[in-house]
Amino acid sequence: MNQKEALMKAGVLAEALPWLLKFQDCIVVIKFGGNAMVDKSLLHTFAQDVVFLRLAGLKPIVVHGGGPQITKRLEEKGIISEFKNGYRVTTSEVVGIVKDVLVNEIQKDIVNAINAMKSMAVGISGDEFDLIQVKKMMIDQTIDIGFVGNVERVDIKQIIEVLESGEIPVISSLGIDNKGQIFNVNADSAASAIAKSLRANKLVLLTDVAGLLENYPDETTLINTLSLSELEKMIPNLDSGMRPKMESCFEAVSSGVSRAHVIDGRKPHALLVEVFTDSGTGTMITKDLD
Repeated sequence: MNQKEALMKAGVLAEALPWLLKFQDCIVVIKFGGNAMVDKSLLHTFAQDVVFLRLAGLKPIVVHGGGPQITKRLEEKGIISEFKNGYRVTTSEVVGIVKDVLVNEIQKDIVNAINAMKSMAVGISGDEFDLIQVKKMMIDQTIDIGFVGNVERVDIKQIIEVLESGEIPVISSLGIDNKGQIFNVNADSAASAIAKSLRANKLVLLTDVAGLLENYPDETTLINTLSLSELEKMIPNLDSGMRPKMESCFEAVSSGVSRAHVIDGRKPHALLVEVFTDSGTGTMITKDLD
């Protein structure tokens, strides 16, 4: 490394200092999804980011789904994926496949990637030990999408115990109802519910786009910041892919989470850029000014 490169890196570290001081002991709930989960290099840099956050004194919680991998497994079994309003229709056959992919494939990969750097990741399935308690979801009270759950309650004691031990929870987006039935839970919704329950400082959703675009797919129309009232007006007109994400951000910030962010998980170290730089990245949702 030459002197110029060293000075540039020192400058980056110096810029991060105010944010390091500001976010000490802060809880950051991160939804990990999209192409970053199937790109090994992006998974590696994401794991680096999460370990960095923990060693820097923050308390990251990773919540993951697994849309691309679930669709691929279903195709291998000759099952066509069906979506309604952005949610996967989940039959009794599909919900078993969803759990297998989430827990035995994706969660395992994330935990191993983090632990390859420092042994501090703990895998947790949302349906186990009543961690994420749900009720069956119906769209507009009439459209049945099978075993898809709305989060009713999160047992935060289990998550707090992991955090207080200095470890990083990696939570699969599954839930369970009061009859012991396992449900598929939208990962954005699960992350939002966990952030709300813990009164997290940040909710960060990693996705496959630059953020919320005023004129999709033109990334030059990225909306950097939105207040709750501004977002509320936009939500009814959003497409089925972005709407659940922005609804999750709206719910989180409305319920006490300080900030919610939708950022581009295709970019290496996007998470660190969002947390530790002045410029940030993606779209940030804030409370309305009084």
